[in-house]
Amino acid sequence: MKIYIDAGTTWTKILKTENDKKEYSIIPTKDLKSLNLKYDKCTGHSLSKDKNIYENEVVALANGAKKYLEDDFIALDLGSRDIKYVQYQNKKFKDMDWNASCASATGATIEMLLKFYNVDVKNLKYNPQKYSVTCGIFGLEKIMDDIAQGVSAETAISKFIHGIAFNAYNFAKNPSKICISGGFCENLCFIESLKQYCEVIPLGRFVLVDGLMANDIKTN
Repeated sequence: MKIYIDAGTTWTKILKTENDKKEYSIIPTKDLKSLNLKYDKCTGHSLSKDKNIYENEVVALANGAKKYLEDDFIALDLGSRDIKYVQYQNKKFKDMDWNASCASATGATIEMLLKFYNVDVKNLKYNPQKYSVTCGIFGLEKIMDDIAQGVSAETAISKFIHGIAFNAYNFAKNPSKICISGGFCENLCFIESLKQYCEVIPLGRFVLVDGLMANDIKTN
């Protein structure tokens, strides 16, 4: 059996493969150490950078996205603490960027807000209004001000998510199509907000672990 791990700040994605069978799972990153897993390849913030098994997250994103997509694509991964994208054209790398400042804590901030205000993410709807924010921390003040003025928590959080989607679109340099990787694939409010600016293709939460496996096969 081979094990591939993408250990994000909040969630860890795991891919186990054996005899052409694949098993995917997600666990809280805080529980990863207690499992004592011996993994073959890894990526993510929460693991040591052992050069023998560790792979850069953008490389893992690129290799994973190529499994799903055609020759030309922009794949964007928006996580708990950073945002990154990679662009391929004519089957060749063209551009990339990675920002752990402006997008810092976006995903983690949303999870915190949902828990604090007891809001189910499934109840969030696209809102044509948006907050002009550059990161999750700066958005908290705007959200709290609106709620203090009587705006519902659902509405305020939806406006914040729209702002994140708009920032993601600008970060990727305003493309006509973005392929989304990570937990935001399951946030319909985010997906609908981003669709106001471009075509959106959700790839799911396991793109990076798929990229680890693809590169492992390629190098063996």
